[in-house]
Formats: sequence, structure tokens, C-alpha cells
Amino acid sequence: MKGRKQGDKEGGKIKLWQERLSKNEAAMKEEHLLMEKRADLYNGTRSIDKTPDATSTGTAKKASSVRNIVAELVESQVSTNFGLPKVTARRERHEELAKIAEDFLIDETDRLPFEVMNDLDERITPIQGGDYFFVEWDSDRHTHSTRGELCVSLLHPRQVILQDGINDINDMDFVIVQVAMTKKHVQEKYDVIVENEQEEEPASRGGRSTADDVVTVNFGYFRNKKGGIGRYTWVNDTELEDLEDYQARKMQKCKTCGGSMTGLDTCPYCGGTKAEESDSEYFEPFEDLPRSERFGGPISMYEDVWEYPEGVEQGIIMDPMTGEAYEAQPERVSRARRIPYYKPDVYPIVPRKNVSAWGKVLGDSDVDKIADQQNTIKKCDTRIQEKLDKGGSVLTKSKQTKLEKTDAELKILNMENPSEMSMFGIHNLQVNTNFDQAAAADAYEQARRTLGITDSFQGRPDRTATSGVAKQIAVQQSAGRLESKKVMKNAAYADLYQVMFKFLLAYSDEPRDVRHKNADGSTTYGKFNKYDFLAQDDAGEWYWIDDFLFSVDNASSMAGNREAMWQETRMNLRDGAFGNPNDLRTLIMFWGMMARQHYPFATETKEMLEQQMEEQQAQQMQMQAQQMQMPAGIPMDMTGGMGNEM
Repeated sequence: MKGRKQGDKEGGKIKLWQERLSKNEAAMKEEHLLMEKRADLYNGTRSIDKTPDATSTGTAKKASSVRNIVAELVESQVSTNFGLPKVTARRERHEELAKIAEDFLIDETDRLPFEVMNDLDERITPIQGGDYFFVEWDSDRHTHSTRGELCVSLLHPRQVILQDGINDINDMDFVIVQVAMTKKHVQEKYDVIVENEQEEEPASRGGRSTADDVVTVNFGYFRNKKGGIGRYTWVNDTELEDLEDYQARKMQKCKTCGGSMTGLDTCPYCGGTKAEESDSEYFEPFEDLPRSERFGGPISMYEDVWEYPEGVEQGIIMDPMTGEAYEAQPERVSRARRIPYYKPDVYPIVPRKNVSAWGKVLGDSDVDKIADQQNTIKKCDTRIQEKLDKGGSVLTKSKQTKLEKTDAELKILNMENPSEMSMFGIHNLQVNTNFDQAAAADAYEQARRTLGITDSFQGRPDRTATSGVAKQIAVQQSAGRLESKKVMKNAAYADLYQVMFKFLLAYSDEPRDVRHKNADGSTTYGKFNKYDFLAQDDAGEWYWIDDFLFSVDNASSMAGNREAMWQETRMNLRDGAFGNPNDLRTLIMFWGMMARQHYPFATETKEMLEQQMEEQQAQQMQMQAQQMQMPAGIPMDMTGGMGNEM
């Protein structure tokens, strides 16, 4: 594949994928048109749809102004919070592993642009009915001590071409992802020249016209015969990549002895320098694997096995002189240990649904539900504006009457006879827009009721809630109607965290730093070492511990609102939840909790209180020591000096 130019074809494989793309893209054509319409409505298009029975064929009418209720109601649902990972072990002995995995995934959400992705996701999902998270492992990203990094990005549903007729990605034979890349990037990544290629699908980057320096790269993910995931990549008629099992580890094997040369220039077994790449299910470590002591300690690169001597079959040795057979004794030999590679075997595409819908991969769109109301409001507002423009004051006079057209405050009106005075007059044309305003207001309320959004949910004055309890009930009822959207968001993030963990278990070969937040607000540091998740069963077979339960920490949403957490923690202190509010130990616990919520100067305050408590303890110990040294019958006063005898 090195140095190939555009136009080269690999038999009929590229034709197969082009046919798949063409066929399934045609099946999704109607949905793609809907996606464009939804985006236009969110962006405030002035176009007004005709009524279904309209027969006029003139130019489509444009609204004079747009009250964009689509954007208003979508934006009112946007949440800046997303659930942090929660990993639960199925077995008690795996609890510590679950905690390490959870802490490292939380660190990854800090390193990756999750806040930016969530901000975009919170808008695409209600508009289009859902979107996709895309998980990749970038082996080209290195640090001083690690090789490769996890990458997570967001895909618009327009970028994903699904297999027609299947409503669950995990059940599909293939999925095609379209990504816009510069021609230079393609050449650097795949070593294939695409300089003369044209951009095939500008919609994959949100554009409507082609760009000269950009091409559409098609990634075809498919289930191979072994149940793993393969990937075929192409641009127009040019193949870029053909990996039958792209999630399998690519091992560099020595051409001389077949030993592993992955990451090495010289074979550690025979000293050979020539290597070839191949898929591998197992690897033989060239050094002891650094597993933590609490999980069994390092794994030796060698293992001891019992084998019969060479040439001995079924444990029987034949005496060549007498022809008699006798039982052979196995010998203990040391050989290179074989460790299985971990493979995710999952599509790297995780869908997020708005709300579940029968027969659809993604969910229902909020825009589809309120499109008619948006159209009605545009019609009503346009009629109101037209009436106001055509209304106003009308001046009547005779043709002979001459009126000066000046800016002077006092204008002169010249009349030839008194009869002209009766013809002179000013008439106000009264414009009645009440019915149009009422219809627009009714359409707006219909849209809000359809989506379950109340005044309280939008932060607007709610006259129906006359007390604090009533307002709280109104907010809870509104939140209850939108609860399914929160559940679907949490479910998508739980699936995303599971895929992220599988990729880390497969490709993060070196131990990586991980932080852990303690209950007192302090931080301890440890290591995420994938070999800690490697165990051996009673039969001596090695396997990976990956059967954890992944979910979302429901408390993380409130934890994301620091002001609310500060207020809640202060209330707990005042109510005595931590103990006596005047006790130093209680205050240290309180400020530790505030430090964990990043309250300004909370850490410094906690340290000063701890120092104060240490000083008090030192004084108490000094007083006790002095009391023990004093003769019997001589009391100590409160200052530690000798008092008068009673």
C-alpha cells in the first residue's frame, strides 16, 4: 500500500463498499433531507411551509420576522452537566480494580474535551433525535513514558451511514462513517496520494459546497468471520486501508525465528533485525510484566511446564534393542510465557438517543414535534406585520387644497373656498391583530406542552405556582416529563465509558498515572496498569477481567453545580450532620468537603484548622505531662502554674 496513487483498485472490494455506501445512503435520503430541514428551523429559516391543500405555484412566501421557538425550546433543555463514570465490580475481590478503572476514566473525561462535546451533543440530540460518540486509539500520540492515547469525538448523524433495515448498531453487518480530512493529512496518515481527488460529501462536515483541499474519507466498519471488527477505508476510487481485524494487535515478528520484535529493533531471542507485521492473538513478553503486588505481583516472562523428552509420544519409550516399551518421565522445562491479547470486539460508535422510538436507530426529534407550531407562528407574525405596515393614518382633502410639505411646526393650508374645509380630515385605520396574536400564543403553548416545558423549567415567572411547595411540585412534574431524555443520556455515557475501558485494556501497554479523591478532599496518586486486570484460572489459562458493570454516577450532576453543593454542605454543617459545628474536628471535616468542591481558600482554611488542633493537642499533652510530674496534692491552675492548696 505504500506510495500507491489515486485510481488504484483492490479487485472488487472497493466496488463492494461503494455499492454499500450508495445503496444505504439512498435509503437514508429522506432522513437526510429531514436533517437539513430541522437544522434550518433551529437556525431560524424565514421559509413558510404551505398548507397541505395549497395549490398555488408561486414563489414560496418568506416570513417578515421569526420568533424562533424551536431554538428557544431546544436551548431551554441544554444541560452543561454530564454523568461521570461509575464502575461496579461483580465480585468482591475485584472491587479495587473497579475503583482504579473508575478513577482513570474520570481522569480521561478531564483530559478529553468532554465539556465541548457535551455542549454540541446537547443541541444535536434534540434537533436530530440523537448523535454518536466515536472512540479511537491514536497510536501516534506519545508522551515521555506512554505510547498512544484514547481519542473520543462526536459524530453528527449525517456522518454515519447505517445498514438499512437494522435498528441496532450492534446487530449490523457494517456501518460507514464519513469524515472530512485534508489531502495532506490523508497522505501523511496512509501514505497514499489523493491530490487530484474531489470532496465527495461536503455534508459530512456540515458544508454545502465542496472545498479544494478536503476529501471525504469513508471508514467502513464490519463484522469479520471471527466476530471481530474489521475496517475498510477509501476515498472515491482510492483504497487507503484494508484491515480484516483492525482491533487485533499488530505484532512485529522476527523473520528468522518468529519471536516478538514489537517495539524493538533487534530480536531479543536470536538477534535478528528483520521483522514482518501480522495479527496476533498472543504475545510472548520479552521481560517480566509489571503487575502490582496487591494483584499478584509481576508476571514472569517464562513459565515452567512438564514435557516429555523429544521424540517421545504419549509418554511411552521403546527400547530399540529389546523392543520393550516402558513409561517415560516428564521433564520440567522453562519456556516463554504466552499471554492473550485483549480485543474489544465492539463497534467504536456509541449512539445517544433523544427518546426511544420504535423502528429507529436514534430517537424522535423535538423539532419534528413542534415544526407545525413554528410554521403557524411565522404565519401569524407575518400577518401581524403586514397589517401594521398597511395600517396608519389617511389624509383626505380636495384636489384644490394645497398643503405645504415642510418640516416646520406650523404648516399653512391654502383653501380657495369654505367648502373645501368639509373635505379635509385625518382618519386612523384601526388594525386588529388580537386574533393573530392569540393564535400565535396558542401555538407556542402547544409546542411547550408537547415537549413538557413549563414556565418554572424555563426560569420564568409561574403564576400558577403560588407557594414555594407548589413551585417545587411544578418543577418536579416538568422534570418528570423530561426524565426519559436524562435516562437515555446516562445510558449513552455508560456505554461510552465501557467502550473506552475496553480500548484502554487493549492498547494502553504502559502503566499510567491516576488520581483518587479521598473523602477528606485530599488527593492520592496511583497507577492504572492494565496487567492488574490480567488473571490466571485454576487450569493455568490467562484471562482479562473486564466483566464490570458500567453506569453513570447520578450524584455527579449535582456535583457539577458547585454553588448548589456549597449551599448543601453549609446547610449540613448548620444542621449538625457533621457533628457539633463548634468542634474543630467538625470544622476540619466541613472544610475538607468544601475543598473537594473547589471552594475558594477551603484547603488553606482546613490546613490552618488542622494546625490549630495540633497546637491544642500539644498543649494538652504538655499539661498532662506536668500533672504527672507534680507532687501529689498540689493542683494545677488553668494556666499550668502551681495553685494554692485548698
